[in-house]
Amino acid sequence: MQWFDFYKGKKVLITGHTGFKGGWMCSMLHKAGAQVTGYALKPPTSPSLFDLCSLGDKVYSVEGDVRDLPHLHRVFEETKPEIVIHMAAQPLVRESYQNPVYTYEVNVMGTVNVLECVRQSNSVRSVINVTTDKVYRNKEWCWGYREEDELNGYDPYSNSKSCSELVTDSYKASFFSRDTESAAESFAEFTLGVSTVRAGNVIGGGDFAKDRIIPDCVRAVSRGEEIIVRNPYSVRPYQHVLEPLAVYLMLAKEQYEDVKFAGHYNVGPDESDCLTTGNLVDLFCCKWMQQTGKKPLWIDQSGHGPHEAGFLKLDCSKLKSVLGWKSAWNIEKAMEKLVEWYHVYLSCGKIEECMEKQIAEFLAAGGME
Repeated sequence: MQWFDFYKGKKVLITGHTGFKGGWMCSMLHKAGAQVTGYALKPPTSPSLFDLCSLGDKVYSVEGDVRDLPHLHRVFEETKPEIVIHMAAQPLVRESYQNPVYTYEVNVMGTVNVLECVRQSNSVRSVINVTTDKVYRNKEWCWGYREEDELNGYDPYSNSKSCSELVTDSYKASFFSRDTESAAESFAEFTLGVSTVRAGNVIGGGDFAKDRIIPDCVRAVSRGEEIIVRNPYSVRPYQHVLEPLAVYLMLAKEQYEDVKFAGHYNVGPDESDCLTTGNLVDLFCCKWMQQTGKKPLWIDQSGHGPHEAGFLKLDCSKLKSVLGWKSAWNIEKAMEKLVEWYHVYLSCGKIEECMEKQIAEFLAAGGME
């Protein structure tokens, strides 16, 4: 496990560590022996993966808002991180329509504040800004978006993440380059490894967010109700949450050791795992029946919400070519592990043991090679 060897003893600061992806990231880094500092608001859901796994006892957890620059700066000064993984965000499309100002404040100015702290730090060597596949101007193409395609998300969430990408580019060119007058990445010689990673939709145990399809499925089956599906014909790249987390860690390590690996990267599943939401729910129902003997049913309620992209997938050729990445779990295996987690949770089983087992299985399948 060369990746775990690298992170042993490393000082890593994660923003947004109390969220779904942040909880899995904390678990992975704790297992690797890293010195983890988390900076985030209280867990955004109740229940939460962070609380269920007592992650506050395993990492140095600081309650804070990424919009609060002085507080964030003090945490940087106190902990002196070597690696920063910026995951804090307002992550929901439907929420962004209801609270656009808050969404922009968190997703844009939060990124500015993190990068400003990095600029003033003398300890940071590697930064990952986690964005989304929705940063692209979606033209409903039948092929995957590549890293050089136009950025211009439609809704406030997607657009704010596009802005976060542009903020990152500006800071790289202005402050993390020896050629600070050059705005073109190809001409700049960078002194700090800073990358943005655009991930597709993630699924996995421990997601309790509202307005996400898998948590909606779990809530419905736990109550014995039919599943409501708002956009069953939308095509999305679905992958297990451990897939992009492994990429964040892999890339953070590579650019820590050589800044030439820094840049923009897509991470998503192979084309066969780009499913309609309806197909995803069918797979969930099938795996749930295999696990419990009970088959859920779902209802099509399309047209009952704000605009969401109909077709979106990523071209991950760059990640495969530059870093030699390959996906460890296909969508069927990802759904199997997801259902396993929620079955343990709803049965009041040992969640932490389940997560430890799944992380070990993921690593054994080549998830961090």
